[in-house]
Order: sequence, then structure tokens, then C-alpha cells
Amino acid sequence: MSDVKKVVLAYSGGLDTSVILKWLQDTYQCEVVTFTADLGQGEELEPARQKAIQFGIKPEHIFIDDLREEFTRDFVFPMFRANALYEGEYLLGTSIARPLIAKRQIEIANATNADAVSHGATGKGNDQVRFEMGYYALKPGVKVIAPWREWDLLSREKLLAYAEANKIPVDMKHKNGGAPYSMDANLLHISFEGRHLEDPKAEAEESMWRWTVSPEAAPDAPEYVDLEFDKGDVVAINGVALSPAQVLTKLNELGGKHGIGRLDLVENRYVGMKSRGCYETPGGTILLKAHRGIESITLDREVAHLKDDLMPRYASLVYNGYWWSPERKALQVLIDHTQERVNGWVRVKLYKGSVSVVSRDSKDTLFDQTIATFDDDGGAYNQADAGGFIKLNALRMRIAGRKGR
Repeated sequence: MSDVKKVVLAYSGGLDTSVILKWLQDTYQCEVVTFTADLGQGEELEPARQKAIQFGIKPEHIFIDDLREEFTRDFVFPMFRANALYEGEYLLGTSIARPLIAKRQIEIANATNADAVSHGATGKGNDQVRFEMGYYALKPGVKVIAPWREWDLLSREKLLAYAEANKIPVDMKHKNGGAPYSMDANLLHISFEGRHLEDPKAEAEESMWRWTVSPEAAPDAPEYVDLEFDKGDVVAINGVALSPAQVLTKLNELGGKHGIGRLDLVENRYVGMKSRGCYETPGGTILLKAHRGIESITLDREVAHLKDDLMPRYASLVYNGYWWSPERKALQVLIDHTQERVNGWVRVKLYKGSVSVVSRDSKDTLFDQTIATFDDDGGAYNQADAGGFIKLNALRMRIAGRKGR
């Protein structure tokens, strides 16, 4: 008999977690509490409730929480203040959702007196690390059940067979038969893994993409969009004040319409293997470009360069599951301090898969036109000062040159 009496399962109602729900009941003989997070994945979540009820979950033990505003405000926006990109390309759409799911899961475990938590991440992936790092940071003594590290259902086909044998309804099968893509969606992105994407030589099929039109099919005329920033966060689009989640929703709509934000990436996973995934991040792609645009006129040069130096470290912390670590929190304090005067507006041009900054302004701008001009600056800048500066900076090279080195 298992010593686990009650477990909180991160439950989407999809193939993996539907199988896990039944497996937990059969294997651990415990009570299951389901938690479904609405992070803006754009799917109807009520079927998850009905599936849970079907397998005997008490209505008071079914949690479906709308976390869209918290997700964008407290996780996505702070990450974008850092301009975080993992390995120079990945906008961390899956990575940044996991610490919030872990946080809410632990809150529910505390509220329901559960003694364990469970997730559907595979034993090969990064999400097992991200979830469990969050669990242990927020509830150090909690028991974690990771079915993919315990059972023998180690393929999508075996999961489908188990589901069929146990009369578990599975809504999404690939139109060509077999297992579906492994997908993750939230307000920031949607990801695709599995099937023929496991062969890096294979091009993604056009029918796979869900949020974006192909750049070739995007409108023939560009669209210009104004984004207003306050302390590094977008607070209005085209003069309309919006909440954080509304900002991301609107930018996703605009970016998807113009074919912006597709990425086909082979990444280095935390567990050591290389993995290929395809991503759609239309709103995040626009947001990153615009944020760098407003920083270009409001940040001091050395502060901007320091942020660029720290960005890969920050991105790796998010990717590797260290959101709740003291070092990520310390970096966030520094980053947020740099954003105090990142205010103003940026105009971006959206056109056939590309986004470019075309104008920007701020009351806190450090751009001085009287100094930067190629016309007569009226004495604002003494060009003769550059001679001594250059000679001093070249001194060590001049000495080495005399020595033939």
C-alpha cells in the first residue's frame, strides 16, 4: 500500500495527463486532485473537468485557474525586461510557464492537505527539472511522483494503447494516424515536438503551424504599430491602454497575421541531449524587438552592455529551471532597476515575417541630437578631444608594436 494519500496532478486533459490520472489511481491507490492552468493556450478547458469527473475526481478537487494575467505580469514581462533569449534564438515560451504552474500546484497541495505532487513531463525533457526545482524551492519536503520515470509506457503509441484499454477519451489524434505532435501552448507561444520533427533533416509541414500564416501568404502591405512603454513594460498599443495579458494577446494577433515568430530550432537540453522543436511566438518576437528599440535611447551605454553580458546567464537560469533561485532573483533586482527610465513609445513595422523598429521617442531619452548631428553642432562636441582619447587607448598597442609583438 502506498504511503501517498493525496496527490495534486498538473492536468491538461490531454493524452499524457489523462493516462497519468488513471495510472496514479491504479498504482498509488490515492486520491487525486487535478489542477489545470489557463495560461492562454486558447483551448476549451471544461472538457478537462468532465474527464476528471468521469474518473471519479471530486468536484471540489478539480481546480481550473485563470492565470493569464499573473503569467504575463509576473513571469513573461520580467523575463522580457532582460531581453532573454536561450542560445540566441529561443524565447523560452515553455520554460517561463513552468515556475508558475509549480507555484500554483504547491498552493493547491497546501490548501487540500495533499502529501504529493505529480506532473506529466518525460524523463528525457527539461520540464521535469523545471517543475521539480519549483516544487522543492517552494515546499522542500514534498513528495514528487514523475510517472515517466516509473512506468513502462515510454512511447506515444503505448500511451494511446493504454488509453484505449482503459476507455480514456483522447480528443486529438494526428490526421494521418498515429500519435499527435507533443505540443505546449500558452499566451507567449506554442511549441511542436515529435513525429517527423525528430529527424532534423525533415522540414516542418505547413499544416502544423497554428498561430501564424506563412510569410509568403501574409498581407502585401506592411502594418505600423505603436507600443507605449512604462518602466520596460508595454502598457498600451496604438494609444489603447491594455493589461499585460491583453498586450500579449493583441501582439499575437498582429504577429500571426503577418507571419511573424516562427522558429525551427535544435536546442541543447539541460539533460545533455540535442532536441529539435518548432515554435510560434508572434507577440513575443514583436515585444523583444520593440523593447530593445526603447532601450536603445533610454539606457546608458555601459548599462546596456552589462545587460547584454548578463542576458545569456539569465536565459539559462530560466531554461534550466532556476526561476526561484536566489541568483535569478538577484539578477531580476538589477534588471528591474535598469528599467526605471525605460519609458516612451516605439513604432514597429510588420511585414511578411519580419518586425523592425522604424521610430522611437522618450521623455527619458539619452539621445542628444545637437551632439549626434553631422551638421554644425554649435560647439556642443569638441572633435579634437578624440585625439588624446585614441592615443591613450592605443598606448599599450604602440608599446607592443615597438617591441615587435
